[in-house]
Amino acid sequence: MKSVIRNYLINLGALWVTTQVLPAISIVGGAKGLFIGALAFMIANILLVPLLKILLLPLNLLTLGLFAWLSNVLALYFLVNVVPYFRVSPYSFSGIYWQGFSLPAVDLTVFQVVIIASLLLGFIIHFSNWLVK
Repeated sequence: MKSVIRNYLINLGALWVTTQVLPAISIVGGAKGLFIGALAFMIANILLVPLLKILLLPLNLLTLGLFAWLSNVLALYFLVNVVPYFRVSPYSFSGIYWQGFSLPAVDLTVFQVVIIASLLLGFIIHFSNWLVK
């Protein structure tokens, strides 16, 4: 029971940080939407992600692990389609120039936003699990 609560709180925090960092992902229902979304994302990570990893195992072996992130992208896509409180919209990144380092302006589609959000979510969740253990 303790690990389920810890997993829920880690998913809750990761979803909140992701919605704060990426303005293209928004929560419509406030705190209630965030709590329901974290529960749905936790269930997707427990049930859906292992099944997708087994189904994508041949493709993952052929690409030497490059397609491991696809299961996380599909879990986030599942969250956006099942929970009505989460919205993903296209995003126009204005670019950054900082101390000689520049990122150009780019328009991101919904699919690209989901990929970036799943990478960010995966990093936060794995880092948080590493800190807790």
